[in-house]
Order: sequence, then C-alpha cells, then structure tokens
Amino acid sequence: MADFAPFDRRNYPTVGVREGYRLWQPVYETAVFDRMDLALLERLETPRWTEISAAADLGCGTGRIGTWLSGRGIAAIDGVDVTPEMLAVARGKNAYRKLIEGDLRASGLDAKAYALVACSLVDEHLPSLEPLYCEAARLLETRGRFLLVSYHPFFLMAVGMPTHFRHPDGRQISIETHLHLLSDHVAAARAAGLILEEMHEARVDEAWVARKPKWQDYRGWPISCCSLWRSAGSPA
Repeated sequence: MADFAPFDRRNYPTVGVREGYRLWQPVYETAVFDRMDLALLERLETPRWTEISAAADLGCGTGRIGTWLSGRGIAAIDGVDVTPEMLAVARGKNAYRKLIEGDLRASGLDAKAYALVACSLVDEHLPSLEPLYCEAARLLETRGRFLLVSYHPFFLMAVGMPTHFRHPDGRQISIETHLHLLSDHVAAARAAGLILEEMHEARVDEAWVARKPKWQDYRGWPISCCSLWRSAGSPA
C-alpha cells in the first residue's frame, strides 16, 4: 500500500472517520451518486440474491447497500458502523435485522453466520486492508462471498482527491484517506483465504459529466470498482 499524502492536491483540513461522517450525515444521502456503487452491484453475475440466507453489511453507513440487498430479497441483514448518526438514518429504512455501533474490523457478529458480507466505499479509510478481509472471512459461511466496493486507486492518485464533503459553513473537509492498490487487495484476500471471483469497474461517463460538468476532463477514467471474493476452499 502507498501513502496518499503525496497525491493529495486538495490539502483540505482532515478529520477522523467518525467525526467526518457525523458532520457529513445530513447531506450524505444526496452526495453519493448511484453510479459509484449501486450500478456496479447491478453488474454482478454470480450471486443468487434470493438464495442468500443472511448478510452482513460492514461500514453500513446510512444503509445504502443494505437497502439495495433487501430489495433483492435478502431478509436477514446485520449492519455495523462506527458513526451513530449514520446508523440512525439506516435504522429508519427498516432494511436491517440489527444494527451495531462498532469497528467493522472487529464487528462482534457471529462467525460463519453469513452467506454474504458486503462493504462499500469504506476501505479507503483503513490504514491496512488485512483486518477487513480477515473479518469478512471470519464471518462467512463455508461457501459465502465477500462483496467489496471501493474507490479506484487510479482515480485517487490521478485526481489527487481524498474522500471529502462540504461543511454547512462552506468549508471543504477531508476524511482520513488511505491508498490501496488493486494488488494490495489481492494480497490481503489471499492472506485471509479468499480468491477473486468477479471484478467490475465504473468509469466516468456521460451521466457523471452531466452531474459534475467540471469532470469533463476525467471522461473515461475509472472511478470505482466492485470485487467479489469467495473462500479458496469453496467450489467455484
């Protein structure tokens, strides 16, 4: 993994994850574009959503992913997040069986209890990927799968833009951001006994440029990616 600081072109004031999402929560729902995460989930071919008995949503935030999974027929979804204000929004969506305030790297959820573990737009806040992949592997049933949506490292490096938001007072504020290359993900997954099954990348397209006209120069660049991992001991 590499330090993000040399690539940071914004140099906004930076806060920790819990404080950052506490401040961002009032406008978070309108800030995240569906093409960043949900559109990538639509491209997955392997999961049979209606056959998934239980799912864990690590870093569930306001419940974007849990709500999407619930809409695919998954009835039992447990979420974990470090920010109470984000959890309060997720709780109001009635998509979760239970919600826990805690660290996704040590969730406290039961081992081997989930056919699917999901984590979306969170890993850039972690100094190291290994604890995340190890926790996902711990939670998965023998034939379970780990679903991860991440900012694309190319975009973070090329644009020099950390995760950030506009404070109500007008200031731009960054949330602690770390850079993880795709090879870092593979290494962390291998150490946890997981192997790659699917990967999809989202690129800046016409819809993105329509939403953010200043991104015209980034057209065609990869911005996020979705990867699906399974236990190395499970049949393909």
